[in-house]
Amino acid sequence: MRTISAAASPLRRICSTPAQHASRRNFSSSYNLQATWGFIGLGRMGYNMANNLRAKIPAEDTLFVHDVNTAATKTFLEEHPQGVRVADNVREVAEKAETIITSLPEPKHVKAVFKEMLEPATLLTDGFVNKERLFIDCSTIDPMSSGEVAEAARSSGQGIFIDAPMSGGVVGAQAGTLTFMIGAAPEVVERATAVLSLMGRRVLHLGDQGAGLKGKLANNYLLALNNIATAEAMSMGIKWGLDPKALAGMINISTGKCWPSEVNNPVPGVIEGSPASRGYEGGFGVALANKDLKLALKAAAEADVKLALGEPAAALYEAAENDANCKGKDFSVVYRYLGGKE
Repeated sequence: MRTISAAASPLRRICSTPAQHASRRNFSSSYNLQATWGFIGLGRMGYNMANNLRAKIPAEDTLFVHDVNTAATKTFLEEHPQGVRVADNVREVAEKAETIITSLPEPKHVKAVFKEMLEPATLLTDGFVNKERLFIDCSTIDPMSSGEVAEAARSSGQGIFIDAPMSGGVVGAQAGTLTFMIGAAPEVVERATAVLSLMGRRVLHLGDQGAGLKGKLANNYLLALNNIATAEAMSMGIKWGLDPKALAGMINISTGKCWPSEVNNPVPGVIEGSPASRGYEGGFGVALANKDLKLALKAAAEADVKLALGEPAAALYEAAENDANCKGKDFSVVYRYLGGKE
């Protein structure tokens, strides 16, 4: 695994060829100083990532954005009146941008967006840029769907596709401190890292295309299980009469220590400022935990991986997501669902 920091891979401007100059007919005469970027998906994560991208790319570059939520694109344009264009559709983004970043909710959205971008296969002849695009998908989807999209980009000769799911949540997206786990051929790692370092702090190269998603899903599978186990252990100790903070303190210097116990403890009042201490607001939504766990189970089944804890955990998250007292909350709310003392 290679870890590459922002400082190690500065963004370098590569001058265009004469043919590329001609293709940029809508921009100023300083073509060799300009680059065009695309961002599709201005949700809670994507909006903040696009903010950081626009802030860090050269002022003369143009960022094309698109989202089905026109209110989001309208607000983004109002906040960035210079150097931003709102595209009417995703095909327009693909035609006009050299580097295209996508941040979308589910596999079906990723497939639909890339189908529209890649068909017809004329981006290199009819687009504003006559070179292969770099497609960076930051969505958390299943590796098989990602592989299908990657093959469509490769076989059509229109671009290079890498998977780059991220970790760090909305706070990390806002602060530009995300960690990206990428699946990419070795020869494209440096270029992809330069782009992702504009929106995050660390880039981890885990292997060829699909490896980033496999690493992310394995991690989130473990996180989902640790979260349930922490909720159960804390509830157990508290109902035995132990002080919540003393119990958490002991766990966090012992073998039970994990991120849910130390940073995102599910018991209100144990960790100041944690979602549990704020009515389970914010954080990593229980719906997202449920989604990622299901994706991990799907990918595990496709690889014939035997799992003992995944299915019951998925059933618990499904139930918590549909519970009126837990819906829309941070995933640590499983403590409440399990009847933990608040």
